[in-house]
Amino acid sequence: MCFPPGFLAPLVGGGAAAGAGAAAAGGAAAGAATAGAASIGSTLQTLGMVTGIVGSLATGIQANNAAKNSAAAIEQQKQTELVLSSTREERSRQRFRSAMAQQRADLVSRGVELDSPTAIFLGQNAASEMVYEAQTIRQGGQATAAELTASQRALRAQGQGALLKGGFGAAGQFLTAAPEIWPELLA
Repeated sequence: MCFPPGFLAPLVGGGAAAGAGAAAAGGAAAGAATAGAASIGSTLQTLGMVTGIVGSLATGIQANNAAKNSAAAIEQQKQTELVLSSTREERSRQRFRSAMAQQRADLVSRGVELDSPTAIFLGQNAASEMVYEAQTIRQGGQATAAELTASQRALRAQGQGALLKGGFGAAGQFLTAAPEIWPELLA
């Protein structure tokens, strides 16, 4: 049968000294346990602060990257819109040229000279309509491109704002938690 060392000492004769030694050993063990728990708590608090800071920064970076990706997609859409408006403009001009050729053929089949005032007026009128429609199509494409450019700028600004917000949030978390984690900073 085994007895703890402090248990038999009072019975054998070293009573007070052994009892005091056992009490001191028990108190030291309790103090060590308390210090260990405080150390673990401090470590966990620091870990929580670091996690919060990293989370704020990661959120800001992620939002900025998403804004950059959206701006890149809008840039591609803008280029596509400009190509489409150019194609629509060219097709419109081709339709008008075809209609003007048909109009000239109709005038010739009716016996109207192509240098007569009526033929010249009809040709000029058709040409001005062709130019007007082509300009309308081109302006529409440019207006859409300008709107998309404004959207890109807004997205980039939102991304940069999110990045700043994440950085300031991380700094705020650090400054708020620092006195609790390192109280010697306040001394």
